[in-house]
Amino acid sequence: MDKQRCSWCGEDPQYVEYHDTQWGRPVTDGRELFAKLCLDGQQAGLSWLIILRKTPRYYEVFEQFEPARIALFDEERVEQLLLDPGIVRNRLKVNSIIKNARAYLAMQEQGIDFSEFLWSFTGHKTLVNALEPGQPYPTSSPESDAMSKALKKAGFSFVGTTICYAFMQAVGMVNDHLVTCPAYEECLALAR
Repeated sequence: MDKQRCSWCGEDPQYVEYHDTQWGRPVTDGRELFAKLCLDGQQAGLSWLIILRKTPRYYEVFEQFEPARIALFDEERVEQLLLDPGIVRNRLKVNSIIKNARAYLAMQEQGIDFSEFLWSFTGHKTLVNALEPGQPYPTSSPESDAMSKALKKAGFSFVGTTICYAFMQAVGMVNDHLVTCPAYEECLALAR
């Protein structure tokens, strides 16, 4: 069988690199999961490539996604961020990262491990969809529905089921590489 990369990443070198080295690889570090969840929320209504290109700047202006530091951001800091062309200048999206940092810290204070919490929605394993070429990519699942509901209840925002599903794909909770994609087998081998 001819191995053919998932078509969604097109030909853009940065997108191809992201597909080939990050998308679908299991992430278990709580802080890294926090950052990726926040970045996925920034994508709402936009293409992932826009966020991917802005990711380095997000890490710079959001204190390397250190929740304890982000939680201290005040309105003056928000106004500064809204002037930064290196990020998506949307007040609701900027505030969502601050809100999410505070929710993350509140969970931590309750003794909840963020990674364990998120991975619990897939039974602490990677779900494999074995998608064939031409088959549509799912945009949500019962697991992303449950994750979205629980995150919202915990105080997170920009965590609808579609965002949660995209996040689950990105961090290897779901392997949605096409079975013809070289990354499919690679991600199967890395799967939890």
